[in-house]
Amino acid sequence: MTLGEVVAWAAGVLREAGVEGPRRDARVLVGAVLGVDLAAMLAHPERPVGEAERARVEAAVRRRAAREPVSRILGVREFWGLEFRLGAETLDPRPDSETVVAALLEGLAGVGAPRVLDLGTGTGCLLLAVLAERPDASGVGVDAAAGAVTVAAENAAALGLAERAEFRLRDWRRAGWREGLGRFHAVIANPPYIPDADVAGLEPEVRVYDPHAALAGGGDGLDPYRLLIPQLAELMVPGGIAAFEVGIAQAPEVAEMFAAAGFRAGGVRDDLGGVARAVVAFAPVP
Repeated sequence: MTLGEVVAWAAGVLREAGVEGPRRDARVLVGAVLGVDLAAMLAHPERPVGEAERARVEAAVRRRAAREPVSRILGVREFWGLEFRLGAETLDPRPDSETVVAALLEGLAGVGAPRVLDLGTGTGCLLLAVLAERPDASGVGVDAAAGAVTVAAENAAALGLAERAEFRLRDWRRAGWREGLGRFHAVIANPPYIPDADVAGLEPEVRVYDPHAALAGGGDGLDPYRLLIPQLAELMVPGGIAAFEVGIAQAPEVAEMFAAAGFRAGGVRDDLGGVARAVVAFAPVP
């Protein structure tokens, strides 16, 4: 088979499996497995593909046909222009979450040497994206999953940010989780916000392959916010900024929670799809 024929076969298999964007995913998988970039793939579709290469491509395509995400198959996801390794206990970063990073960076303009706390750090993508943009910043990421803490630390090292990023195993559902963390100029978070009853209806790429604990947020999806927001002031310097990701139609209630905790409203930021995705608030000032 030629390279073009392999791509066409892969796209057909994925199309039959109901995968969205089958030709796009076919090209990504074939290119990654064979070490061929898109330009070469388009310029030389006649390139022969050997039996061993075909077998490796087929294995990857069959995994995608079973609805395993491309990022899980490849083991990495690009976020904020940076490459992050994934793990079984980490959420697969989504482009929507870049809205929260942008909101936090905007709020930190003019704040020198900010210290940032990332709640539920996962791959570390939120914290590390902020640190990549702000060479004077440092931060701590906490997560209840040991595997996530390990992956986040490895990502920090791979990105050359390990000296400014620390990751700790902490479960915010347990008493004493804030001990020893100190205070921060900024807090960023993407808490679980899917209502429990809705998780079963998610696409297989999410429902099967993302950790349940990173998705389910209680009956209405807002339990993590109810737990975290009243505790934030004790973790922040006066006037510090908090930026939390939220699900569809959740922004008003989360903003109300911040107000009830004494925070000053910082507005809501929409993602590229027009969904209110980030709620911003500023810590109380005595």
